[in-house]
Amino acid sequence: MQHDDRLIVALDFPTLEQAKACVVELGDAVSYYKVGMELYYAVGSEIIRFLKEQGKHVFLDLKLQDIPNTVAHALTVLSDLGADMMNVHAVGGKKMMAEAVKAVHEAAEAAGRPAPKLIAVTILTSMDDEQFADLNYNNTIAEQVISLAKLAKEAGMDGVVASPKEAAAIREACGPEFLIVTPGVRPAGSSLDDQKRVATPAGALQNGSSHIVVGRPITKAEARQAAALAIVEEIKGV
Repeated sequence: MQHDDRLIVALDFPTLEQAKACVVELGDAVSYYKVGMELYYAVGSEIIRFLKEQGKHVFLDLKLQDIPNTVAHALTVLSDLGADMMNVHAVGGKKMMAEAVKAVHEAAEAAGRPAPKLIAVTILTSMDDEQFADLNYNNTIAEQVISLAKLAKEAGMDGVVASPKEAAAIREACGPEFLIVTPGVRPAGSSLDDQKRVATPAGALQNGSSHIVVGRPITKAEARQAAALAIVEEIKGV
């Protein structure tokens, strides 16, 4: 069965049993999963162990932000769990991001394994222009996202989390090797739910995204594997 590593399925479940059932149902159609706050805070590292036992890639999406020392120490611990990608908030600043990069690489070297990819969250895809204006940044969402992406690259991060709407501009500003992981991806005709800045799977990749994160359109589908395979087919050749 064909899968595509560019598709990351968000396991937004409250229990380990529900998450496992979803992974089993999706089978070989999906190779990459996102573990976010809800699931990780509920079941801890057990879900990561399960996913690695199944031969899956793991994006641990905890969006860390604190003083540089605290984030660095947290990532040193989290690095041992075996996730392939982790993230922090870019608004934590250049020093925090640089210390995070240093921590994951030192932990990987000490353990004799490859370092996980480390990416920075720019502006949440659930935020629209009206909500963003409340933050008084005195610029547009797109301008702020590009600024944070450049800062992340300067700090040594592997990439960013950003909406598909900003992917093309980030790609131009940060180069071809910079990871752009995009939530806010909805197949045509799907409910937007709480997402504001969205694109279709193929549209996001055409805009420059390197990975797309899809949750409810797959996990809430009546036929989950069919929903995942439809997206794999849509992005084939993009």
